[in-house]
Amino acid sequence: MHDPLPLPLAMLIVFGSAKLLGEICERLGQPGLVGEILAGALIGPSILGWIAPNDTLKALSDLGVMFLLFGVGLEVKASELLKVGAKATLVATIGVIVPFFAGWGIMRAWGAPQIEAIFVGASMVATSVGITASVLSAKKLLHEVASQIILAAAVIDDVLGLIVLAAVSSVARGHVNVWEIALTAGLATAFTVVTGLWGTKAANRLMPHFDSRVKADDAKFHIALVFLFGMGLLAQYTGVAAIVGAFLAGLALSDTADARVRTLTRGVSEMLVPFFLVGIGLHLNLAAFRSRSMMVLALVVLVAAIVTKLIGCGLGAVSLGWQNVLKVGLGMVPRGEVGMVVAQIGLSMAVISSEVYSVVVFMAVATTLVTPLLLKIAFRTPVLEPVQL
Repeated sequence: MHDPLPLPLAMLIVFGSAKLLGEICERLGQPGLVGEILAGALIGPSILGWIAPNDTLKALSDLGVMFLLFGVGLEVKASELLKVGAKATLVATIGVIVPFFAGWGIMRAWGAPQIEAIFVGASMVATSVGITASVLSAKKLLHEVASQIILAAAVIDDVLGLIVLAAVSSVARGHVNVWEIALTAGLATAFTVVTGLWGTKAANRLMPHFDSRVKADDAKFHIALVFLFGMGLLAQYTGVAAIVGAFLAGLALSDTADARVRTLTRGVSEMLVPFFLVGIGLHLNLAAFRSRSMMVLALVVLVAAIVTKLIGCGLGAVSLGWQNVLKVGLGMVPRGEVGMVVAQIGLSMAVISSEVYSVVVFMAVATTLVTPLLLKIAFRTPVLEPVQL
């Protein structure tokens, strides 16, 4: 086992390679974040082997995606998301059911045990909104109806994914604890709904009191950071991902945060987000695909992961026209770190094999990698008139 690289060297390799490949992709007319994910695959264990996933890089990655979603929340109004709430709930619900049964069915047809098939289905459920949010934010598309549905649906999707994971984990342990699942679902739902409905009103009342009492430079940014980390912590305690708390924190502060807070948030994001993107690529393990059968399985699972979100989430938005069906469906495709976490839990419980774990990680990385390219195509043709919900 190699000694870990000095932190400055590791950060230099990760950040430098991310920005170099990002620049190359931009020059080729592709989204820069595709290059940053590819940089992770290049410098990771599968190809050059310069950097391996570790706790430090994971911490930087987690911070990166938190700031990314916090910044996105600052640019969106809660009232806009609430308008599409019913449509987003439908999108998220169908977009959970279809991928789950598709993943389960594929694995059963392949001959996998029941519990392994269930875990693969669960890994295909939850959307990782960080990539989509980054693309939409960079292209100034956050205020489109389709974008708002994607963001709201991704938050609901995370709660539904948590319920599915809780149920699947109970099955894997040999008994289903209905009360535990119900409590988890209730806490997660209550946190998300209460924050979404009243977070902005509470922030509008509280922030002026803090602003009038603090004297330090950039005090508003300091308060925003306390709120960000506090909401991330609350989100974790209620069972949902910290990034959902980060997004809801930004949403709550969207009315009160000034230009300076937004600028400083973008600055921190510029430093940390590459670690999130590279971290996704680092987990790619090409060695698992030496056998033809595993390669075929990986490709089938990947295609199913894309098509089921396109169909499932797209069906929920069908009343908005085919252009929005395409945008919403493709915007919900990336699984990213969410799919990898589910697979890791299954591996730790010894209910999925290392080969199937590699297939799920490949699916999570590949869906994340293709989403920016698919969104570029989907959002190329503008919707000519606003859609009334």
